Amino acid sequence: MRRLPKIVLLGFIAFAALFTAACPERQSIADIEANPSKYNNKETAIAGVVIDSYGINVPGTPIRGGAYKVDDGTGTIWVITENAVPSKGTQVGVVGTVGNGITKNGKNYGLGVYEKDRRVKRGK
Repeated sequence: MRRLPKIVLLGFIAFAALFTAACPERQSIADIEANPSKYNNKETAIAGVVIDSYGINVPGTPIRGGAYKVDDGTGTIWVITENAVPSKGTQVGVVGTVGNGITKNGKNYGLGVYEKDRRVKRGK
C-alpha cells in the first residue's frame, strides 16, 4: 500500500526533471545584442515588459500576428509572433529563436526573436 505513493512521487520527480531540462536558459537582451552570432538560430528565453506592439487580426481568415518590443532593463528586442500581440505594459516571458537582420560595421539592425511560446504574468 505504501509502495504506490513512492512510485507516483518518483514519476513526478522524473517528469519535472525532464520538463526543466528541456527549457532554454533565460538570457539578458544585452547579452544577445552583444554577441548575436552566439544566439543566431538558437532557441533562447527572455523576459521583460512590452514597450511597443503592432499587430493584425482579420476575423475569419488565417491572417494574424505582429511584432512587439520587450525591455528587460538591459536592452530591448523585437519579438515576431503569429499570435495576438500583448499590449503595452504587459510582463512577458518568451521562448523563441533568435534571428539576425542586417549587420553593418559591427552593428546589428533587425535583431529579433521569432516567438515559439509566451507566458504572461497575470495582474492581481
